[in-house]
Amino acid sequence: MSKKSEGKEDIRCDDPALTRRDFISLAGVGGAAALGVGMLASAPAQAVTAVKNSHKTMGVAGGKTEGWTNTFNPASTNPLYPPRDAPKPGEKIQEFEIELGISVHEILPGVKIHGFTYNGTYPGPEIRVTEGDWVLVHFKNNSPEFHTIHWHGIMVANEMDGVPNGTQWGVGPGQTFKYLFRAQPSGTHFYHCHNMTNLHVQAGMFGSLIIEPKDDLVRRVFPYTREYTLLLNEVDTVRVEREMEEMVRMMGSMQKMNESPKLMREMNGRMMGWFVDKKAFVEAVKSGYIPPYVSSRRGQNPTPNFNYFLINGKSYPMTDELLIRSGENIRVRLVGAGAMSHFMHLHGHDFWHVAQDGAPLAAPVRLNTVAVHPGTTTDIIIQGTNPGMWHFHDHSDLSTTNNGVFPGGMMTMLMYEDASEHGVKVPEIVQVSS
Repeated sequence: MSKKSEGKEDIRCDDPALTRRDFISLAGVGGAAALGVGMLASAPAQAVTAVKNSHKTMGVAGGKTEGWTNTFNPASTNPLYPPRDAPKPGEKIQEFEIELGISVHEILPGVKIHGFTYNGTYPGPEIRVTEGDWVLVHFKNNSPEFHTIHWHGIMVANEMDGVPNGTQWGVGPGQTFKYLFRAQPSGTHFYHCHNMTNLHVQAGMFGSLIIEPKDDLVRRVFPYTREYTLLLNEVDTVRVEREMEEMVRMMGSMQKMNESPKLMREMNGRMMGWFVDKKAFVEAVKSGYIPPYVSSRRGQNPTPNFNYFLINGKSYPMTDELLIRSGENIRVRLVGAGAMSHFMHLHGHDFWHVAQDGAPLAAPVRLNTVAVHPGTTTDIIIQGTNPGMWHFHDHSDLSTTNNGVFPGGMMTMLMYEDASEHGVKVPEIVQVSS
């Protein structure tokens, strides 16, 4: 993690005196790194209690069997903490540094793309905090493009929402922006760039944001011992390479013209397509300005043709396996970080769908296939009930290919560490073509 560079503009939110700074080293594992861990209090939005129920059984492995009752108030989507509050003297602030750069990312052997990477990883590092924690993120842009971070599903002050030219100006090359917010609500969430989202997310600008509750209903009813976070997205490798090259060329031209990020407010739209308001845009079109979406300006711009489908930045057979033992519960957090819906199916098992968009469901739902739509998060509990080596994959045929070749894509394995002890002996075979 680098310090703030001297001589670079530092875009700041209101900067209260910080009483403590926690520097947390990154530990990159499989393309993702944990940044912080905490324990926290649950919010009214997810006011959930578990009660003993002698006539129901959930089949919980390794723990007390309890029923599941979700008591909720329809008005309780109000945030637990006022989003516009500021830290008080003495309150601890969890502090992170995220640096954006361009690097080469390998999807699988023989396939590499140039990507935007947070702290050098695709996807970006996992941020894990406790509900109610103050979070301060120093976002440093070391790329030649404008970027932001949107905290997806998080109740923040409007200025911290990360929408370029909506809640803030884009963070320019060499600039730093400080995002300050309180972690709420609890559950599985994620973050991503909200500028040129179609390109930037494909290129790697997203990561998981886990906000832990103090009283975890899911763990109480299904006492899990391990958990996994799977970020699902898809990539059009041809389009990403073409647009990354075009973007670098355009930004280089701007720098040669001495167009500083400080002057973005003054641009009339003919270079970047930015206008001071809707009226100015309409008047520009009447005066002859041709918007970039009009085909006569640059020809037909095709929609993405996704050819690789990723779990945590990798396609099968390079995806990481889910490890489990007989009698164990594991929690799997599924994040729809891309542009397509995916239908994750587990062989040889049913599982419990326990949370959606961070909030525990009114009751767990028993499934073997669950839909994960763009922008949503889905938590499931898998129970170790059938020793072996089992496929876990998107049941869309397209999404289990690599550049049109099956098998590949959004596929991994649920692997029992004690399979051989139960008489299951499966050879390890890596298949890249059928």
